[in-house]
Amino acid sequence: MEVEAARGTAADNASSPLRKIICVASIAAGVQFGWALQLSLLTPYVQLLGIPHKWSSLIWLCGPVSGMIVQPIVGYYSDNCTSRFGRRKPFIFAGTILVAIAVFMIGYAADLGHVLGDSLDADMKSRAILLFALGFWILDVANNTMQGPCRALLADLSGDDHKKTRSANYFFSFFMAVGNVLGYAAGSITHLYHVFPFTKTAACDVYCANLKSCFFLSIALLLIVIIIALCYVSEKPWSPEFDLTDSGDKKAANKPAFFSDIAVAMKGLERPMWILILVTCLNWIAWFPFLLFDTDWMGKEVYGGNSSGTEEELRVYDNGVRAGALGLMLNSIVLGIVSLGIETVSRMLGGVQKLWGIVNFILAICLALTVLITKLAESNRRSTVSANGDIHMLPPLAGIKAGALAIFTVLGIPLAVTYSVPFALASIFCKISDSGSAGQGLSLGVLNLAIVIPQMVVSLLGGPFDSLFGGGNLPAFVVGAVAAAASGIVALTLLPPPPSGATASQSLSGGFH
Repeated sequence: MEVEAARGTAADNASSPLRKIICVASIAAGVQFGWALQLSLLTPYVQLLGIPHKWSSLIWLCGPVSGMIVQPIVGYYSDNCTSRFGRRKPFIFAGTILVAIAVFMIGYAADLGHVLGDSLDADMKSRAILLFALGFWILDVANNTMQGPCRALLADLSGDDHKKTRSANYFFSFFMAVGNVLGYAAGSITHLYHVFPFTKTAACDVYCANLKSCFFLSIALLLIVIIIALCYVSEKPWSPEFDLTDSGDKKAANKPAFFSDIAVAMKGLERPMWILILVTCLNWIAWFPFLLFDTDWMGKEVYGGNSSGTEEELRVYDNGVRAGALGLMLNSIVLGIVSLGIETVSRMLGGVQKLWGIVNFILAICLALTVLITKLAESNRRSTVSANGDIHMLPPLAGIKAGALAIFTVLGIPLAVTYSVPFALASIFCKISDSGSAGQGLSLGVLNLAIVIPQMVVSLLGGPFDSLFGGGNLPAFVVGAVAAAASGIVALTLLPPPPSGATASQSLSGGFH
């Protein structure tokens, strides 16, 4: 006789109240606050420490590398964690501790490097660079350690209620937008270090002190949402499956090793999950060129500046980057608003897979329009000559700037869907199929491979590919537009709609396979 036990907690079958799901989803705000600071502040900090350009590209690879390795491993072990605190909570807590350690190493890299022997007059501070790089890698590992279990916990709390699973991911996307807005706002305050005056030291100038202060706020927000979520939301301990032998003795079912389990999970994926992975992969091939080079595009192509040019070209480039930061703020606001309306709009359109397909075409159109905006900006460059004969470049025409900012803003719509729908579908597909030994954590880790692999490809090949066509960001944007259109076609024609039944057994009986 064989007794089957559920892979998850008792809450897997009955969903938790929405208020608890929202409480867990709010963790995304704390995590994304740190991501926003990374995107907006760390590049200038890298230059302050004197990190060579060829090294900086290797440092930024830590995001996709850690995502490719850490999330599947953390997902696997969180699926099989038997801690009395629950399956997901220990990993979320451990990730928080790692974030605190990483932020301290990054913020105090210059100070610690000086203590260890770096000269204040040296262009390259080697000890500070080493500490910064180590802290940066730890930060990315920590963020991946938290995000995967957070999404898996949302799926656990949603139980077999597919609508609640989708809503949980929509709220996660909403709080990501909240974190973005707070992070970009904090990064834009030039004298924030006055709140923490001890942050400014001989080795850490005003910009460095502002970075420390922003990270202090980031840690405070993260600790608040983590403590509230972990204390308010209960998670029952999980016990492994047991088999009853003929003699009546209980023996723990043998679990394959991690790499064997991931191979089993990949082999056992059903057709809907493979199509979901394909759509996600194409989608992120489209997104990463813009996410990596959006502010650079504003500074270089739209404003006509040059990050390595003359003083005047650098001034113009910096103005463009700041305009791009404004665009990112607008993008995050739209992202948050749209995240709360995805369920309603998807019902009007006939399903989330149709919504995802349509917004991918919006993404393709916006990326294609960057070519038009760039050509208009180039043909309308203006400059003026000062009284002493210096040439000053003028900003682009108001209509061109408005068009560029409109692209940033409109892209908040497909980004809201990208941050929520794929993860909701992966959770639903996992619940209604018996695909080997994959649980929520491991399934979301496998989906994450479809995100980080395109990121690695774009990071490594984007620059050389752009150089083949004369430099600039447009070649990668055009490739992104094509990939977005392909992603939309596959989503509309091949991706099946998620079952509307309330339980997995009802979904399976409805002929999902």
